[in-house]
Amino acid sequence: MELRSLRYFLAVVDAGSFNAASAAISISQPALTRQIHDLENDLGVTLLQRTSRGVRLTPPGATLYLAAQKIIAEANRARAALDGGRGAVGDVSVVLGASPTVARIIVPGVFSMCQRTVQSVRLSVREAFTPSLLDWLVKGLVDVAIVTKTDVPIDLPVTVRPLLSEPFALICPKSQSAPPVVHVSDLREVPLLMTVLHRRLVETEMAHIGAKLNVQAEIDSVDTIRELVLQGRGCTLMPISVFYSQPDELVTRSEIAGTQLQRQLLVVTRAEKEESAATFAVRDLITAESDRLLRSGIFSFRSTATH
Repeated sequence: MELRSLRYFLAVVDAGSFNAASAAISISQPALTRQIHDLENDLGVTLLQRTSRGVRLTPPGATLYLAAQKIIAEANRARAALDGGRGAVGDVSVVLGASPTVARIIVPGVFSMCQRTVQSVRLSVREAFTPSLLDWLVKGLVDVAIVTKTDVPIDLPVTVRPLLSEPFALICPKSQSAPPVVHVSDLREVPLLMTVLHRRLVETEMAHIGAKLNVQAEIDSVDTIRELVLQGRGCTLMPISVFYSQPDELVTRSEIAGTQLQRQLLVVTRAEKEESAATFAVRDLITAESDRLLRSGIFSFRSTATH
């Protein structure tokens, strides 16, 4: 059982299908399928159940998924520590780009781990939405970026690696009654405040089943939308992690039934022949912190049970 096989297995589960994982990690689907098949043969169990909509974990697969997250996180931490200790990183700066919805969740942990394990790296952070982050990356304004996968292929000289997937939730002020589960067809009755990117992601998926949104206003500021929802001025469709810190006394979080509304986060670096040791270390710290947060439940409806 190799680390590479475990990474491929996690990529398929997080992406939800072999097709999506193949596109995300730039490996052919036959090769990816063969890797998972070899892993299943090596372990003597069936890990994934193939369905018409993608893949579903079997009980042994669920056990391995949790274990693999821990194994990969530990391997990433060990690699980052070795990079910091062997002096290969050097006293250099690394600029990390992230969207506003991601920066406030992932960056604090990455910053803390960077200070502890690779003190010689000076980490800076720039916030923007995915199109700007990709443009900055190619231009050299950022060294590594956490972006959202869109329906538009990334046709740029960059290296893309899957990070995690999380569901969208209907977020409403507590004053507006909303059930725990809302069918996707009922979203047409809910006036929504949304960012342009999130609207495009959701409408692309909903178009496959003929469902529609009722967007009251497009506001390209996550903080503004969050404040309007807390003031009782409207509802929004957002990745579940965006409102993770808001107590149940202020908002309701409704799961969407009838289709899978998700966003997939990617780690992107420039496609260089040799990735710098500093960038390599920060990229692995991002993966380690994301794995830790995944286990905590921030990126799933399980997190709402802690409020």
